[in-house]
Amino acid sequence: MEMTINDILKCTEGKLIIGNENKICNNFSKDTRTINKNDTYIGIRGENFDGNLFWEEALKKGASTVIIQKIELAPEKIEKYKKQNKNIIQVDDTKKALEQMATFKRNMYGDKLIVVGVTGSVGKTSTKDIIANVLSKKYKTLKTEGNNNNDIGLPLTILKLKDHEAAVVEMGMNHLGEISKLTRIAKPTISVITNVGTSHIGNLGSRENILKAKLEILEGMKEKIVVINNDNDLLYKWNIDNNNEVKKYTFGIRSKSNCMAEQIFFNKDKSEFTCNLMQNKFKLEVPIKGEHFVLNSLCAIMVGHLCGLSQEDIEDGIRTFSLTKKRMEISKLNNNVTIINDSYNASFESMKASIEYLASTDGVRKIAVLGDMFELGEFSEELHRKVGDEIVKNNIDFLFAIGENAKFIVDEARVKGFNDKNIFYYKTKEELINKIKAFIESGDVILFKASNGMKLFEVVEEYLESINDEFRKK
Repeated sequence: MEMTINDILKCTEGKLIIGNENKICNNFSKDTRTINKNDTYIGIRGENFDGNLFWEEALKKGASTVIIQKIELAPEKIEKYKKQNKNIIQVDDTKKALEQMATFKRNMYGDKLIVVGVTGSVGKTSTKDIIANVLSKKYKTLKTEGNNNNDIGLPLTILKLKDHEAAVVEMGMNHLGEISKLTRIAKPTISVITNVGTSHIGNLGSRENILKAKLEILEGMKEKIVVINNDNDLLYKWNIDNNNEVKKYTFGIRSKSNCMAEQIFFNKDKSEFTCNLMQNKFKLEVPIKGEHFVLNSLCAIMVGHLCGLSQEDIEDGIRTFSLTKKRMEISKLNNNVTIINDSYNASFESMKASIEYLASTDGVRKIAVLGDMFELGEFSEELHRKVGDEIVKNNIDFLFAIGENAKFIVDEARVKGFNDKNIFYYKTKEELINKIKAFIESGDVILFKASNGMKLFEVVEEYLESINDEFRKK
């Protein structure tokens, strides 16, 4: 299904400065660096820059259409691009226009499109990835790329719909009211809540408010069907409390659920378990080791079942999925070192899961390189200290830390008896990378984990580059 300039004008109440109302707009972009021929560029005003100022650059790079706000257009430029058969649309607010266009595009598909909305404190992206891979075994499936899950990323994902039969969209939030907006655009047919943890607790004040924010996903649904993690304490309680107007399907390992894992075995690079889906039992293999990936798989199995997939297709989807980059990205290097790059984001719950995964590996030395977790507010010290406790509980061999609040990880590890000689704390990435380069030995397994703003992935990239240089010299 295709959107025309005339459709854009109708849903945004925009004005066509020059161009053809019947022109089809298929590909939308807000970034002139990735513009392709015949794309539609939409200028978004951000905190540090105004994308509207780059409209001419977008046209020069091949865009056929630009959507801009509050830009004075010189008559000679209008005439220039008119001769080139370009299209220029003016709207009052490009960000609002983006939402209106995405809502229009979603409505074009109506009830024929399966939309799975995924939210939660931890595991949204990996759960989205595995659900999409499962659904792709039966349906032409669109999914959110990376973690483009905000009020810009989600609309841009919806605008990529091209005769798809299913879409798996991730919905993130920092404050109350944000998922409410996203779900009214995407209109999910099935919603998923992976868990309710402590991410953004500094903004929302309590886990109960985080639950409230996650439940906003139900607001955009015609029929309220939700798949939830029954092992999560707050979701478990919500599940057993009335809420009779919502059809709830549960997955879990410890709590009795519609979809459960039994007889779980963790091998070197994978997880195996028996799935009990509505009393139908079958064995499954997940290509990544770890309990949280078993939970993600159970969620995808439940969603696949609700979407009418066969057991064979579900098994194939679980077996063949791969993760988004920088999220539990595991690299085995030529020097017999294993890197676990989980540096994209961090909360206490995801820190705990990653540390437990590191502990389960068979490395000669197990090394955690950890940085700050953001948006924790008054709970920051407490939650960083809990990470230090997890380091000790899981018998990690060495702790490297960087960041203002990571000092609490270090301090708590010391308090709980971690050997001070095995702790390294740095204030700059340069100091950290230099130590890592000199310290790492054959057989080590190293976890890198922090909130994305710490840019710990740069340390990973520099270390990998140093290894490549070493082997090039040889």
